[in-house]
Amino acid sequence: MISSAICQQRQAVLIVGKESVGKTTLASALAGVSADDANFRGSTVAVEKYVAEDVVYWDTPGIFRQSDTETTRLALAALDEHEKVLLIIQATQIDEDLAELLPMVAGKRGAVVVSYWDKVQPGEAAMEALEKFSAEVGVPFMAADGRRLNDFQTQRIAEMLQTSSVFSANQLRYRAGWRIEPRPGILEHRIWGPLLAIVLLVLPALATIFGANELANVLHPIVEGWLEPLIATIEATWPAWLRLLLTNKSDGLGYGLLDMGPFLLVWALPTVVLFSLILGAYKTSGLVERMNIAIHPWVRYVGLSGRDVVRILMGFGCNVPAVISTRACSGCSRNTAIAGIAFGAACSYQLPATWAVLSAAAIRSGGSPLALCFGYLIYLGLTTLIYLRLTSSPSGRDALNILMTPRRPFMQWPSAKALWREAYSTLRQFSVQAMPIFVGICVFASLLANWGILAFASRVLGPLMAIFNLPAAAALPVVLASIRKDGILLLASDQGETMPMTAGQTLTAVYLAGVLLPCLVTSLTIARETDWRRTLQLLGRQALFAIAFTLFLAWGTGGIL
Repeated sequence: MISSAICQQRQAVLIVGKESVGKTTLASALAGVSADDANFRGSTVAVEKYVAEDVVYWDTPGIFRQSDTETTRLALAALDEHEKVLLIIQATQIDEDLAELLPMVAGKRGAVVVSYWDKVQPGEAAMEALEKFSAEVGVPFMAADGRRLNDFQTQRIAEMLQTSSVFSANQLRYRAGWRIEPRPGILEHRIWGPLLAIVLLVLPALATIFGANELANVLHPIVEGWLEPLIATIEATWPAWLRLLLTNKSDGLGYGLLDMGPFLLVWALPTVVLFSLILGAYKTSGLVERMNIAIHPWVRYVGLSGRDVVRILMGFGCNVPAVISTRACSGCSRNTAIAGIAFGAACSYQLPATWAVLSAAAIRSGGSPLALCFGYLIYLGLTTLIYLRLTSSPSGRDALNILMTPRRPFMQWPSAKALWREAYSTLRQFSVQAMPIFVGICVFASLLANWGILAFASRVLGPLMAIFNLPAAAALPVVLASIRKDGILLLASDQGETMPMTAGQTLTAVYLAGVLLPCLVTSLTIARETDWRRTLQLLGRQALFAIAFTLFLAWGTGGIL
């Protein structure tokens, strides 16, 4: 039940409307808190609470009646539980929105906010249309740009809700008679649109390869120079138990915090910041939704819709919210989207670890870090597409499974404030969630190495690694990466000096560690969102395909690398 003790003490107002009309921004403005300016379909995937002084505002996911999404079911269930609603409709398609949504709120009390009013030609005729709608529906209407509410508008909405009337009409005789569509751009071109969308989709990963790698190459020797005298002092004078945690070495490989921790920061932070800024610009501008529409005809062949692509793209930031966001996916493609996230979306913790290990291997072998990283990205993308094509449901690939989207979104320039919130949120998540776990992995690995367990595990699992043309020492990173993707960094211990492997072997080990299984937290999230039976089936299927793809990479590529 959505109700709680706080709802019983305060007036509860349910905010409903279609997708991407400004419900979350309006709810946060009414409650006096900050919210992300997401401008893509299905950015809200749960019923969320915003508490004001004497009102609790419940923000619902966008209602999309033509689909079978979990988010629409959540919104309709919440609507059944509340008597007072704030209906948000989009001015550009006001007749269609009212015709579709009024029957759902008939008999309830509330008011109507007409967002995107800045897109309507101002004048007396437009305001007169709102007055006629208000008289026929029986509740007050107010025009606003839901994305930029001022204090007067916020106060006016609160007053309308205090004196709310009943939605008395579910069918309207009067019609405004206008429909305003955003102008099409190059992404709407039949040929160039999908090609540009693909380029934009891979741009975040390319930016991390070219931008973050170049910055890390500058920072790495600087950080290494700072650490060398500190490590020498620690090894010469500090107690044994501290040396074990900070600079421990086993068989020439360093597993201590000072061996691996700064190395992670040098490669991870540029990646995390760049990716969050680019994805934030995509989301807040509305560009990602147009990309989805453009690419839909192509991704349908692997069982996805264009709406699902952004969820997989979000997985490169963090798999957990990406999996949760698949609630906004259609029932025939949601499982495929989850599979794509689990298999091919290298999160912002896995991605920098991967770049770090591959770059160190390339430098050691005298090759190009960019070439090796780019090769990994291409192989990961191709195998993900093959995996989804072979495992997706036939209904998801059906030619009649067209992309259902209520309208082409309006574009807007992303604000610096919105980009900062996106970057800050990602960095905070990285610092609070990823770093403590990585510290735990370093400590755990140091203890295992000191106790001889790593050597024992390598001997036991060594024969299995030989199947993939890998040394026995690669076994532990592969196993730990199945629990937490930061474990890939164990392939690059001691300030980035990789295990004694060729560049090709390192690529094979990194690929296997990355795709064999999703991390433990992602697996638990998938189980919570679906069920354990389907989760275990997904894990088993992914492991089998990962092994097959890794065997081809290890032996089928021959002497390419």
